[in-house]
Amino acid sequence: MAKLRLIIGLGNPGPEHLRTRHNAGFWFLDALALRLGAKLAVDGKLYGESAKVEIAGEPVWLLKPATYMNRSGQSVGAALRYFKIEPEQCLVAHDDLDLPPGVARLKFDGGHGGQNGLRDIVRHLGHGRFHRLRIGIGHPGNKDRVTPWVLGRPSVDDEAAMLRAISEALDVTPLIVGEETNEAMKRLHTATAAAAKQ
Repeated sequence: MAKLRLIIGLGNPGPEHLRTRHNAGFWFLDALALRLGAKLAVDGKLYGESAKVEIAGEPVWLLKPATYMNRSGQSVGAALRYFKIEPEQCLVAHDDLDLPPGVARLKFDGGHGGQNGLRDIVRHLGHGRFHRLRIGIGHPGNKDRVTPWVLGRPSVDDEAAMLRAISEALDVTPLIVGEETNEAMKRLHTATAAAAKQ
């Protein structure tokens, strides 16, 4: 595996989107920056906010696109080009309808699963060969209700479960950066699966 050099959180900018399910990727990135004592700064050439941090002794860039979700590829593509980073060296954190709140999963490669941010990144790159951190938000049960669901705020219990899963993901981030992805997967998937059953 190529060394991880860029961690991206997906979401929609603006205070009205702050606590929505669709911004789970932003929640993760903000929590990671907070844990590392990093301050994200607006960077026009990257169409977003960025910060350089050290994780597991390695330099890593953090990126929050300032574009709307369905234009995420513009910011991600600009960052990859500017920092000369390969897609395989980045991790994209995003909300996932197919996982319940409280569950987080790591995966590499694949399609976009209908997630608009991933769809745009895949369109920009021409492939899906990058790491993903899938943060479960649950499904409303009917495809016609998906848009208001993802753009709505989770219940108090669901939000607590999502934040717990994000905390577990933060704990294994040094393992991912340290190229111990299998161990990170094992720990994260075990911890969040157990929490989701409670």
